[in-house]
Amino acid sequence: MYQPQGMIPFLDLVTPHRELEEELMALVRDCVRNAHFIGGKIVEDFEKDFAKFSDSKFCVGLASGTDAVRFALMAAGVKEGDLVATTPHTFIATTEAISQAGARPVFVDIDEQTYNLDPKKLQAFFEQECMWDVAKRVLTHKKLNRPVTAVVPVHLYGQMADMDAILEIAGKYNLIVIEDACQAHGAKYFSKKQNCWRSAGSMGVAGAFSFYPGKNLGACGEAGAITTDNEEIAKKIRMIRDHGQAKKYYHDIEGYNGRLDTIQAGMLSIKLKHLANWNEKRRALAMEYGRLFEDVEEFKIPVEPSYSKAVYHLYVVRVKNREKLQTELAAARIGTGIHYPIPLHIQKAYAHLGYKAGDFPVTEKIAVEILSLPMFPQLTHEQQIYIAEKLMQLATVSREKEVLAEAR
Repeated sequence: MYQPQGMIPFLDLVTPHRELEEELMALVRDCVRNAHFIGGKIVEDFEKDFAKFSDSKFCVGLASGTDAVRFALMAAGVKEGDLVATTPHTFIATTEAISQAGARPVFVDIDEQTYNLDPKKLQAFFEQECMWDVAKRVLTHKKLNRPVTAVVPVHLYGQMADMDAILEIAGKYNLIVIEDACQAHGAKYFSKKQNCWRSAGSMGVAGAFSFYPGKNLGACGEAGAITTDNEEIAKKIRMIRDHGQAKKYYHDIEGYNGRLDTIQAGMLSIKLKHLANWNEKRRALAMEYGRLFEDVEEFKIPVEPSYSKAVYHLYVVRVKNREKLQTELAAARIGTGIHYPIPLHIQKAYAHLGYKAGDFPVTEKIAVEILSLPMFPQLTHEQQIYIAEKLMQLATVSREKEVLAEAR
């Protein structure tokens, strides 16, 4: 039986960089020797290539995924004091970006199968807690007396939210849709409305991507991008990222320093050539996990709806006694992660929003159960079999002990 020589990591960032080391170092040497540090052809080429990869007309490279969500909201017209609907089950960067754009996040619960924004709950929120002015085409939150102007669905763990339904609701209420695709590079959604597969970041007014090192397409540092088909939005984002300059020293607006470094853009271009293959390997690993865990009752595996081709940035299962199980897996030399154990609506940072425990039951239910298993393209078959067998063994023993305790 296979026995790991060392820890099976939750995420392997070493192997792919060793495989690409010569090409990456050649890029760095070229940038250093020619002083290519900010902007220029290397950045422009990456933007063109990533726009094409994401089935979008334009791409604007940025310093981070947080900047991407924030700048997309600002460029699309979200104003100071507006409300923006999103999910409480995501990384705080989503809501930080909303707040930093001058707006206020309002939460809607998730679908228990996909962990993404639930369109039915979104519709119910608008019907029950908001008021629609037909003449002015403005949706106002009754209690807060503020306009709701945008929705930010998060394509969490690499699986797209139900965009047809979300876009239909948003269209009904004249809302901007910004896709948080920071975990979904290359994910696909089958739109029944358009009768074709669409890429993450290509369906809303704009899509925001993070290239944090651990993402499916990761930089060797911080980086992000926005995709859009709207030329005016792309133009405005280019100004926002560069101190509001239309051209050097001509500032049409007050902006930010949110540019994509040239070296990071070059590294992303090198890696982008491999991304489709890496994503397919992730999908194959996810299918194998699903096959191995098919008849295991002790935990729940991800559900991939028929409309989705997920890219499995994370492979998340739901288990009982998570912390104990995680400790036992670590003892068996298996690394795991937890994303995200404390829902945003009960984080201390958002106490001022007035939410409380119990407001979003699905999010709160899964938050104490989620466990992310090793998922990266270089994960071997032997490693995956070992992970699956250990997890099933430990989960079964844990369940048996629980049953015995209840019997006493």
